[in-house]
This record gives sequence, structure tokens and C-alpha cells, in this order.
Amino acid sequence: MARPGHAWNRRPSEEDEDEEDPLEAMISRTGCAAQHRELQECMAAGQDWRRCQPQLRAFGECMAQRQRAQE
Repeated sequence: MARPGHAWNRRPSEEDEDEEDPLEAMISRTGCAAQHRELQECMAAGQDWRRCQPQLRAFGECMAQRQRAQE
């Protein structure tokens, strides 16, 4: 058994499930969370990114608009 502090052998606790995913937090701050969620749902349902092109384009455009606004 690994010593304390070695997270790879640690079982997830309920506390871990309550923590927000850093990637999700970053996407949420962009204002593109809805588009990202739709893309994730499409990917989960279809298991094929090629079938999710409209959602992929919408998310990409949202992120591009955010990037242009920052420049």
C-alpha cells in the first residue's frame, strides 16, 4: 500500500466528488459552458466526434470570440 500523500492509490471520497473540476471551472469562466456541455452530451450519446460537428463549431466559435475580446 502506498504511503499517505500518494493520490494514485487513494480511493475517491465524497469530499472529492464535491470539488469542481479545474477544467470545468476554466471553461465556465469563458462564458462557453453551455456550448461545452452540449458538445460533451453529444459525444457521450454518439461516441463519435464526427457526428458532433455543429456542437464542436459552436464551442470553437464561442472560444474564438472570447479570445478576440481579450486581444
